[in-house]
Amino acid sequence: MRSLLTKILIVLTLALTPLTATAEDGKAGLFITLTTDDTWSAAKAIMFAHQKSLKNGHDTAIWLNVRGVYLADKKRPSHIHGLMAAKGKSIQDMLTSFIADGGTVIMCSACSKAAGLTKADYIDGVVMGNWDLTESWLFRPDMKTLAW
Repeated sequence: MRSLLTKILIVLTLALTPLTATAEDGKAGLFITLTTDDTWSAAKAIMFAHQKSLKNGHDTAIWLNVRGVYLADKKRPSHIHGLMAAKGKSIQDMLTSFIADGGTVIMCSACSKAAGLTKADYIDGVVMGNWDLTESWLFRPDMKTLAW
């Protein structure tokens, strides 16, 4: 009887080990779509993406689209509300820090064209988006999405 119980425990342990390892190792990613150039909303979205998601080990991307494309324009000044004001960081500074720590900032190419902006107008590290790139983030089975 004891031998049979031992064999059952070994089989169960071997069968469940891959499931446990997958659950512990595979953190979901986060894809944030940021459509506004309102700096208060943008600062909250970027701070959340950077400090809460990326720094906790989640693969994180911010997709700047619609009016959000203006946020990464290196010639456009930005005002910061609330807690970020004391740090003296602009939206462009926040995006640059996010990229430097491994975050991805994807620029909507169609929205950029509509806004009259090109890759040369954006801060360093911004990736010009296309369907293949956006789809590779948005439709991952382990991806969560959040809109601002």
